[in-house]
Amino acid sequence: MQKTLLITGGAGFIGSHVVRLFLKKYPKYKIVNLDKLTYAGNLENLSDVEDYNNYVFERGDIVDKKCVQSLFKKYNFDGVIHLAAESHVDRSISNPMEFIMTNVVGTLNLLNASKENWGNFDGKLFYHVSTDEVYGSLGPEGLFTESTPYDPQSPYSSSKASSDHFVRAYGNTYGLPFIISNCSNNYGPNQFPEKLLPLFINNIRNNKELPVYGDGLYTRDWLY
Repeated sequence: MQKTLLITGGAGFIGSHVVRLFLKKYPKYKIVNLDKLTYAGNLENLSDVEDYNNYVFERGDIVDKKCVQSLFKKYNFDGVIHLAAESHVDRSISNPMEFIMTNVVGTLNLLNASKENWGNFDGKLFYHVSTDEVYGSLGPEGLFTESTPYDPQSPYSSSKASSDHFVRAYGNTYGLPFIISNCSNNYGPNQFPEKLLPLFINNIRNNKELPVYGDGLYTRDWLY
C-alpha cells in the first residue's frame, strides 16, 4: 500500500461518502475507518464497499486515548481525515459535555497521537473537517470568507471552534502539517433524519407538520 489513512467517523453521513471516494479513487491506499457507531453511524452506509481489499473498519471512540494510540501503533498512519464529531445543535444544548468530550478531547487525542508517532512529519497530514457554524450567524452579505472572525453561538459550534484552534495550535507550536475546512450545511444520501432536508422530506411523506424556526426567512448555504 502506498499510504495508510485514518478516517474518523467514516460510518456517518459525510464520512461514509469520504471513505467510499478514497477506496475507489486510491485503490493502493489502505483506508482505516474508525467509528464509535453511535446513532449517527451506520455500517450499512458502506455495505457496497465493505469487502474492498484496501478497507479496514475499527470500532472505537476517539475519546479513548489508549484506543487511538494503539491504532496509530498498529497501522502507522500517513494521514488523518478527522470527521468524527457530535454535530447537532439541539443535542448540544441539552448535553454540552458530550460535545466537549468528543469534539475537543477526541480531537486532542488524535493530535497527540499524530505528534507522537509521526517523527519529523515528512509526508504527513492532519485534515480537520469543521463547520461554518464557528463563524456564527450569516449577516446581510449572506456568506462567510476565510477572514470572517470566529463567533460561535451554540455549545456545538463552540466545541468545533475550540477544536479548530487546537489544530492550528499544534501546527504553530509543533509544526504538525494540517488543513482545516469549514464547510456549510451538507445534504445527500444516507443523512440521518434529524437534519433539515431529510426531516422535511420524511415529514412530507408522512403528512406531518414541517417545523419552521422563527419567521422562516433565514438564509442557509447547502452542499450536496
